Amino acid sequence: MILKLKYFGMIAEAVGKENEEFECANSSVEELNIALKNKYAKLASMNYKIAVNQSFVEPTTLLKDNDEIALLPPFAGG
Repeated sequence: MILKLKYFGMIAEAVGKENEEFECANSSVEELNIALKNKYAKLASMNYKIAVNQSFVEPTTLLKDNDEIALLPPFAGG
């Protein structure tokens, strides 16, 4: 399946891009996160949240073809 990944802020700086298409087998958010940390070693030491189709989800959430995945750094509101 193909996922559409979007990176924001310091996450985009760490991976060197703002978006990419990522091919993987059927997996969960947690499995994707492990795969991304293996691909981009800098992510292992960073804090971020993962959203799927503009909603925060549990790590066990199963992904579907063409899902939009966003890696979001911590942010402050005000």
